[in-house]
Amino acid sequence: MSVYPRPILDLFGIDLPIIQAPMLGIVTTDMVIGVAEAGGLGSLPASGLSAEQTRSIVGEIRRRTPKPLNMNFLCHEAPTRDRRREEAWLQRLTRYYRELGLTSEQSASGSGSPIPVFGSVHCDLLEEISPEVVSFHFGLPPKHLLERVRRTGAKIVSSATIVEEALWLEDSGCDAIIAQGFEAGGHRGTFLHRDPTRQVGLMALVPQIVDAVRVPVIAAGGIADPRGVAAAFALGASGVQVGTAFLFCEEANVSPLYREAARSTPPEQTVITNIFTGRPARVCDTRVVRELGPIGIDMPEFPVPAAPLAPLRAASERQGRTDFTPLWCGQSARLGRALSAAALTRWLSDGQAEPSFGTIGDLRRKS
Repeated sequence: MSVYPRPILDLFGIDLPIIQAPMLGIVTTDMVIGVAEAGGLGSLPASGLSAEQTRSIVGEIRRRTPKPLNMNFLCHEAPTRDRRREEAWLQRLTRYYRELGLTSEQSASGSGSPIPVFGSVHCDLLEEISPEVVSFHFGLPPKHLLERVRRTGAKIVSSATIVEEALWLEDSGCDAIIAQGFEAGGHRGTFLHRDPTRQVGLMALVPQIVDAVRVPVIAAGGIADPRGVAAAFALGASGVQVGTAFLFCEEANVSPLYREAARSTPPEQTVITNIFTGRPARVCDTRVVRELGPIGIDMPEFPVPAAPLAPLRAASERQGRTDFTPLWCGQSARLGRALSAAALTRWLSDGQAEPSFGTIGDLRRKS
C-alpha cells in the first residue's frame, strides 16, 4: 500500500495511518515507542497511572522518540456505591474463594474502585506534558475539563459505536472519531446506550459514520492484517486503530497463558460480557464468564466488580489457569502475527512481513 489517506496523517503528524489501541495493562513503553518510530501513532493508556508514573513513562517516551504521542483516558462517571449489589456480587464469588483456599478478608479487601475518574488532576498533567493527541473512551469528559484539554493544543478523539454517538462527538468538538465495531476486543465505547445486542459490525458502521460526519473517521474492530486495513479505507476510513493484533508483539505485557488463549480462540468463542468490570467488553470465553454470565444482572457499577475478582485471578494463574482472567480479545486474533510492534505497524500498512505463526488454514491442516 503506497498511497495513504491524508486526513489522519496530517491531523496527527504521523507517517502511517495505523493507531495502536490503548489497551490498559497490556501496552508498554517499548510498544508505544516501537509504533511511533515505525510511523504510526503510539497510544499510552493513562487512566490507571499515577501522576508520578505518567511523568516517568512519558519522559522515557520523549527521550527515545520525537514522534507524536496519544494519551488515552476512560471517561466513566464515579460509581454509585450500592452495598446490596456489591454484597450480592461477593456472594456469587464465595464458592470460588473457598475452592481456591482464599479467605473472606481477601474478598472484602478487593471492594475498592481501581480506576480514577478523569478530572482536574489529569488536566494538570496534560497541561504539563502536552501530548499531540488525547483520546477518550466512554464518551468525553465534562465541558470545562474538555476545554482545558483543548487548550493544551492536543487533538481530541473518542469512540463511537453508533452514528448517534459519532454525531454527538463531532458536535462536542472531536477532531476525529473512532468507529468501534462489534468485532473489537475490550470494552465497548458506548455512552449513549448500554445494550450490547444493539452494537453494529464494522462493515456497516464505518460508511454510515463517514457519511454522517465531517471529521476523519478511524476504523476499529476486527482489523489485524493488511486486508482489514485496505477494507477500512475502501469503506471511507482515514485510519485504523488496531488492538488485538498487538497482543502477540514481543513488547506486549501479556502472559504466555493469555497469549496462547488469544491465539487459539476462534472468533465465535469470544464473547461480550460485563462480568469483569460491570461494563460490556469482548473477551475470550473463560470459566467465570460461562458460569456467571456473560451478562450479569444487577451488577455493581463500573469498575467495582473488578477488584473482588483480582485475588481469584492471581490464585488461578498461579495454577496455570485463566478461569478468572479477563482475556480482552477481538474476533480477529487468529489473524495475528508474532512481530515486534514496529514490524507489525509496517506490515499492517504495506503487507511486507513474513508471519511467525500460521493462519487458520495452517492450524486446520495441522489438526
